[in-house]
Amino acid sequence: MTARILILGGYGNFGSYIARRLAVDANIQLLVGGRSLAKAEAFVASLDAARPPEAVAIDIDGDLRTALAVARPDVVIHTVGPFQGQSYRVAEACIAAGAHYLDLADGRAFVAGIGSLDDKARAAGVAVIAGASSVPALTAAIVDRYRGQFARLITIDAGISTAEQGSRGLATAAAVLSYVGKPFLAPRGGQLATVHGWQDLRGQAYPELGRRLFGDVDVADLELFPARYPGFETIRFGAGHEVAALHLGLWALSWPVRFRLIPRLDRIAPILLRASRLFDRLSTGRSALHMILKGVDAAGAPRTIRFFLIARSGHGPYVPCIPSILLAQRLARGEAVAPGARACLDLVDLDDYLGALEGLDISIVVEGADA
Repeated sequence: MTARILILGGYGNFGSYIARRLAVDANIQLLVGGRSLAKAEAFVASLDAARPPEAVAIDIDGDLRTALAVARPDVVIHTVGPFQGQSYRVAEACIAAGAHYLDLADGRAFVAGIGSLDDKARAAGVAVIAGASSVPALTAAIVDRYRGQFARLITIDAGISTAEQGSRGLATAAAVLSYVGKPFLAPRGGQLATVHGWQDLRGQAYPELGRRLFGDVDVADLELFPARYPGFETIRFGAGHEVAALHLGLWALSWPVRFRLIPRLDRIAPILLRASRLFDRLSTGRSALHMILKGVDAAGAPRTIRFFLIARSGHGPYVPCIPSILLAQRLARGEAVAPGARACLDLVDLDDYLGALEGLDISIVVEGADA
């Protein structure tokens, strides 16, 4: 059996990488979808594929149900962000079409609220999975791997530092800019505290890379982890740029947004994205992810485990694509993924995730953990 897998935004930054990985799978008939049929056709022509891929003209703001009826996908991978403020119309159209749905959403409300479609997805017999990306799929997999080494896990401190080199799209920029300077709630010291996007300026030392700057960002982990890991007190999730000057510039802009002196920055995302390109030549092309887990061991002594992922050669953007690739391949092989709508938790373990990164210029450093 061959599975028809449609990638929405299939010639974009993340979609194109997913397409290249799936195209070589003989179990998959790949469909590359986007607003521009010409761009989809040009990209399809460049693919090294086990089966001739198809280009599909499809607009997520258009008549999706008709488009999906024509394309007849078994699985849809939605990569067209930003997901902040986006409705569930794509997922609902997939349910109506009887197609499994995966997305790379990082929007907190979007990922945490996907369960509202659970009854519909179960009735249709399809899986609807939000956040098949670095957050919360990878971050949860890391915590799951090491939480058993604590008698009590107290603090989770995580962050992603992106390189300036390589491709980054307008949707990704708009997603980040949408919460710069804006308030949101995060677990701090056992209570929910109001924090502001890109503030709480802090640094994190990495093996090989040195110190990178971070500021608070609003991700689904802040909503999902308190119930998943009861007993911990604080979770901080940060993001940052490799080039400190660029990070500090955005941090400076967060203040007038916070005090309502200027509007949300995602409204001028194209301008800020073009300005950020000026810093590309200062980049080394190395991105990173960290998770610092703190708690106490069985004897009550403090314990810290540090997990670092270092991506070189501009390979950082590949990391968020792995869960959707693995799940799509699993579905194409006929392996069961339980129907229903949920965030991407408990579906990809750390070994499978890291195994899928083999062949890329990416390395892992873990400090303080038992073998």
